[in-house]
Amino acid sequence: MVGPSPHKPRRKVKKSSNGSEVSSVSTNSGRSSIIKPTYPLAAFLWPARSSVSQWEILPLILMAVGLFRWAAGLWGYSGFQNPPMHGDYEAQRHWMEITTQLPVSQWYFHDLEWWGLDYPPLTAYHSWLLGKIGGLIDPSWFALHTSRGLEDPILKVFMRATVTISDYLVYIPATVIFVRRLSKLQGVNTWTASIALTAILMQPSTILIDHVHFQYNTVMLGCVMATMSSALAGRYMWSCVFFVLALGFKQMALYYAPAIFAYLLGACIFPRNIPRLLGIAIVTAASFAILLLPIFLGALYDAYRGIDARPDLFGHFAPLPIFTEYSFRINYKAWYYPLIQQLAQVIHRVFPFARGLFEDKVANFWCALNVVVKLRKYPTETLQKASLVATLAAIAPPCLVIFVKPRKELLPLALATTAWAFFLFSFQVHEKSVLLPLMPMTVILAAKHGLNKSTRAWVGFANILGTWTMFPLLQRVDLRVPYYTLTLLWAYLLGLPPTSFALYKQEGSPTWTGFATTAIHSLFYFLMAGWHVVDAFLAPPHNKPDLWVVINIGIGAVGFGICYLWCLWSLVVESGLFESSTTEKGKAKTQ
Repeated sequence: MVGPSPHKPRRKVKKSSNGSEVSSVSTNSGRSSIIKPTYPLAAFLWPARSSVSQWEILPLILMAVGLFRWAAGLWGYSGFQNPPMHGDYEAQRHWMEITTQLPVSQWYFHDLEWWGLDYPPLTAYHSWLLGKIGGLIDPSWFALHTSRGLEDPILKVFMRATVTISDYLVYIPATVIFVRRLSKLQGVNTWTASIALTAILMQPSTILIDHVHFQYNTVMLGCVMATMSSALAGRYMWSCVFFVLALGFKQMALYYAPAIFAYLLGACIFPRNIPRLLGIAIVTAASFAILLLPIFLGALYDAYRGIDARPDLFGHFAPLPIFTEYSFRINYKAWYYPLIQQLAQVIHRVFPFARGLFEDKVANFWCALNVVVKLRKYPTETLQKASLVATLAAIAPPCLVIFVKPRKELLPLALATTAWAFFLFSFQVHEKSVLLPLMPMTVILAAKHGLNKSTRAWVGFANILGTWTMFPLLQRVDLRVPYYTLTLLWAYLLGLPPTSFALYKQEGSPTWTGFATTAIHSLFYFLMAGWHVVDAFLAPPHNKPDLWVVINIGIGAVGFGICYLWCLWSLVVESGLFESSTTEKGKAKTQ
C-alpha cells in the first residue's frame, strides 16, 4: 500500500496563447494539470471557457453591466438640491427645453448665463430628440423659464433612462463590435475576449460620470469606438464619418484628432493611395456639412419668418463674437448673414478660449504648476501659446509613430497617448476629460496579451488613479458610496490593488521593468489610500482649505504623466521601430 506523496504539488502560472493568465497545479507523477483562473472576473466567466460563440455569454454580460448602471443611477446627481445653478443634470435638462421650445436660430444665443448651450450641434439634436420624447410624457419637465431646478423623481427616472438607452444604442454596440474585430485580428479566443469586454464595460469612471454624476460622454466615446472598429475592418470612409459624429457631439473628441489624422494620412502614403486620400477628404467635408445643415437651414427659415436670433437686440446690429474687427464689414441685412452669425456663435460657444488656462482644479500639468508658480499673473495670450507649444510637443511623438507605422492594431495606443498629452497640457481641461485617455487605454485589454499581468497592471493603475482624481468632484455632490463601491468592485474583479497585489509577483528571475512597475504602482497606491484616510479624518488648515485637493492634483498629475510615458513607450515597442533600426544595422554590418 503506497502512502501519500510527501511532495506538495507545484503551482505555476501559465499564460494562454492570447495572454490571459491561469494558475496551473501539476504533480510530480506527471498527471494532468488542474488549471484555475487567477483573478475573480476570469473565475466568474470560467464555465464559459469552452464556448465557441459569444452569443452564449454576451446576453449575460449586457444584463450585468446594465444592472450596475441602473443601480448606480439610484444615487443623487450633479446639482441635486444645490441651487442656484443645480449642476450638469440641470444643464442637460435645460438643453432639452431650449431645443424643443425655441427656434433653431436661438439655440446658441438663449440666456447664456443659465447653462447656455456650449456643445457642438449633434448634442443639440440629441437634446431635441430626448426633449420631444420627454415632452410627450410630461410637458412641464421642459417648460421654458418655469422648470429650472426641477427635481421631480419621475423626471430623474426619465433622465437616467436616456443615459442608459444612449449607452445601449451607441457605446455598448460599438464596444462589442470593436472587441470582436480586435480579438479576431489578433487571435484572441472568445472566452478571453468576453473577459476583456466585461472589464471595459464595467469601467468605473465612465459609470460614475455618466450614470451617477450625469452626462452623455458615452455617446461621443461610442462614436470614437466605432471609428477604431471601422479602421480595424479597413473601412476608412466610415472611420471618417464616425469621427465627425464624435466631434459633432463633444469637442473634446479633438483629443484624438491628431492621431486619427496621422493614421489616415499614413494609410494613404504607406503605400501611396491618392484615391483613398481624396475619398477621405471628401467624406470628411461632406459629413461636417451634413452635420451643420439643420442649424443653417433653421437659421435661414427663421430669418425668412422674421425671427431674430438675438430678440433682445430688436433687429439692431451686434458684432460677431469672433473676428469682431471684421464683422462690421458684413451686411447684416444680407440673406447669408444668418449663416455667418450662426457659425460664429457656434465656434465661440464650443471653444471658450476667453475662460483662461483652467477653470477648476484638475490633475494636469498647468494646475499642478500653478501651486508653485501663480499662472494667473501672466497674460492669457502667453498662457495660450505655452499650452499650444507643450501640447504639440507631447502629441508629436505618437503621431509620428502612427504615421510612419499606420498599423490598425496600434490605433488604441496612439489615441491613448495623444489624449493623455491633451489632458496634461491643453487649454481648459476638466476633471471628467480623463475619460478620453482612459477609454482607448482600457480597450487594450482586448488585444493579444492584453490580460497578462503587465498590461492589466498598467491599465488598472490608470483607471484607479483616474477615478481617484475625480473623487473631490464626486464628493461635492455626496457620491462617495458609489465611488468606493464601483472602484473597489472593478479592482476586485481584475485582481488589482487595493484588493490584491498578486499580479505584481514576478515568476522566475525578476526583471528591472517588473521591479520598476511594482515600485511605482505601490507608491501611488499607498499615496492614494493614505490620502483617503487623511481626507476622511483630518480637516485641512484654516488658511489652506483646499490643501487636500491640491495634493490630489499633484499626485494625479505625476501619475498621469507616467501613464503618458508608458503608452508612448508601448506604442514605440509595438510598432517595431526599434526592431527595424536594429535589423537595418545588422544588414549593414553583414554587407
